[in-house]
Amino acid sequence: MRQTITNELRQWIVSQAAAGVTAPSLVEAMRKVGWTEDVAVDAIEQVLRGHVDKVAREQGWPAATPVPEPALDDAPLFIDVGDRRVEVLVTLASPRVVLFGNLLSSEESEQLIAQARPQLKRSLTVQVATGGSEVNAQRTSDGMFFERGQTPLVQRLEERIARLVNWPIENGEGLQILHYQPGAEYKPHYDYFDPQHAGSAKILARGGQRVGTLVIYLNNPVKGGGTIFPDVHLEVSPRQGNAVFFSYERPHPSTRSLHGGSPVIEGEKWIATKWLREREFR
Repeated sequence: MRQTITNELRQWIVSQAAAGVTAPSLVEAMRKVGWTEDVAVDAIEQVLRGHVDKVAREQGWPAATPVPEPALDDAPLFIDVGDRRVEVLVTLASPRVVLFGNLLSSEESEQLIAQARPQLKRSLTVQVATGGSEVNAQRTSDGMFFERGQTPLVQRLEERIARLVNWPIENGEGLQILHYQPGAEYKPHYDYFDPQHAGSAKILARGGQRVGTLVIYLNNPVKGGGTIFPDVHLEVSPRQGNAVFFSYERPHPSTRSLHGGSPVIEGEKWIATKWLREREFR
């Protein structure tokens, strides 16, 4: 039997989402009353996207843009990225979050750490007034950037990422390696550049907005260090070789892409972050 998205269902999905019910909980509720899982997921994504677009027009929010998107239409367990099969572990429609496994081997992870370690410096954040960089108490890690394709390993990883999320390799910023020691964290923030800030124009000229982020875990902290999404009460545990991807179609909190790095409680955390732009990043 064909399952139809009625006006009553639309209103229910919108009201539940507005009340803070997560997408997985909505899917489970629909399954309990007879909806198949794939149809429920499609219905929720379609309704919420349409609702956000309507509100965006009414409120004058920034326009939505195309974003990177893994090939997940047929609910695959793996995605072939050329030189390995990456596992699809968890997907979330709103916000768009996908947890991948086996993106990097343990040997590759350790090589990236070894290559980055001698170049680490205190991590900076964007200075919103000028578009430059500054030390920020919200971010207490050390880090460094590789140029795109700087080493054979970096080049290989960038090619995997491009295949994984269907986004041109040249639209990616340089790979950033971050090191968090006990107590270090990155408080919740957005990765897009607020167009209202004076310094954003300078940043956007290099490749447009950021539209997606991939955080790759390079080691296993003993305790803490998860990636949190406060708007949906989601925390991703850092496990070596795994990666969490999320996208944001407009520079606005409606994307629910607020995220942060929880404090490391014991051990240390190493990650690689890849930010993806609208256009070629220069």
